This record gives sequence, C-alpha cells and structure tokens, in this order.
Amino acid sequence: MKFLGVIPARYESSRLPKKPLKDICGYPMIEWVYKRALKSNLDKVIVATDSKEVYEAVKKFGGDVILTREDHLNGTSRIAEVCEKITDFDVIINIQGDEPLIEKDMINSLIDSFKVERNLKMSTLKHKLHSWEDIENPNFVKVVTDKNDYAIYFSRSVIPYPRNKNIGNYFKHVGIYGYKRDFVLDYFKMDSTPLENSESLEQLRVLENGYKIKVLETNFEVIGVDTQEELEKVRLHIKNNNISI
Repeated sequence: MKFLGVIPARYESSRLPKKPLKDICGYPMIEWVYKRALKSNLDKVIVATDSKEVYEAVKKFGGDVILTREDHLNGTSRIAEVCEKITDFDVIINIQGDEPLIEKDMINSLIDSFKVERNLKMSTLKHKLHSWEDIENPNFVKVVTDKNDYAIYFSRSVIPYPRNKNIGNYFKHVGIYGYKRDFVLDYFKMDSTPLENSESLEQLRVLENGYKIKVLETNFEVIGVDTQEELEKVRLHIKNNNISI
C-alpha cells in the first residue's frame, strides 16, 4: 500500500486569520506541520489549500502543494477533492494544518493500523485525559470505544457518565485520521446526519452510516492552534524545549 499525507490548510479563520502563515520561531506554521510530517513513514506529503498565499509559501520552502476550491465546508471535503485528482495512493492520512508539533509516531501508528487490518476503512487516535477540567471542556471531544478499540461514540459532552468519578475512563479524540482513498470519496457522497449536526463532529457521519472507526491510543498530546493565546503557547513550548522543525 502507498500512503499519502494531506494537510488541509484554509487561509481564513474566524479566531486566527491567516493562520497557516503565522510565524513560529522563524518559520510559518504550515512549514512546521509539513516538515514534521515528512519525518514519518508516509510516501508523500502534500498541502491542500484554497489560498494562493499559502500555495506560494509552501512552494517557497520546497513543499508539495495543490490548490483546491474555496467552498469546502471541512478538511475531509477538501481531501476528497485531492483524492479525485491524485489516484495512485491507497491510504490518505489527514494531518491537521494547525498542529505544528505533530509527532511522526502518531502518523506511523495510523499507517501501521492499515497494514495490520487490511480491510480497515478509517482510523484515528485518542489520548487519556487527566483532569476534570479537561473532561468537562466541550472543546475537548471525548471518545468511547469497544473492547476491540472501535469507536462507539464521539461527543463534546462528558462520556461515559461519571457515576463513579473514575478519571481513568476518559479519552480525548485526537483529530488526525487515516482513510482508504475510496472511502474518502464514499464519505463525501454521504448526506450530513442528525448526530453529526447536533455535535458538530463530522466523524459521527461515519458511525451513523454503519461504518467502523479504529481508535488507537497515543501518549502524545499535541497543541492545536486556534487562537493567539495558543499560538504564543506553542512558541514558548518550542523555545523552552529547543524543538527543531
């Protein structure tokens, strides 16, 4: 199997405009994501963007990039357009463009999941939550799985219900996905679903249509950048830990 990493990079963001080009210790955010993804076992990495500014920035640092339409509602939709244009890969890894500290082992674990389970259509990651503040935070999507590590449900609410206050039962969903290329195209044709709309979580469309999502545990906790405060947090973390691109 051949594995393609796709980094959707939307230029405009309501909370942090021009987010992909924000400077992080001398490099634009999108360069951090791209070059750290290159350290994984992916066969190729490509940025998918609706912005000529991002396109030119990626070209400038020597990356592969493709211009996509501006009307995509989410990253998966943008990746579906890439899948229509690039056909010689079996599995797509969807890497968030606002996680500049992505670890190669996170990507590799998704790659390995498709090598182990050849019929797998989709996989993603989770990591343990360690405080009730995080567990009760609706911006932290929680996931519960069955004994074979397939997703039962994703929610912004506290799941499972904390009857016994056992903090070891709670996992945050990490928004990196692996999919078979043909499944991305199938997903794109599905109508939005009631639970997806209620929670505003696109992965619920997969479950509501009867498909399974493998959820693997990771020890890495990446810092997503949606606000200026989070951007400063990442900059400080990189400086204090002497992290290289």
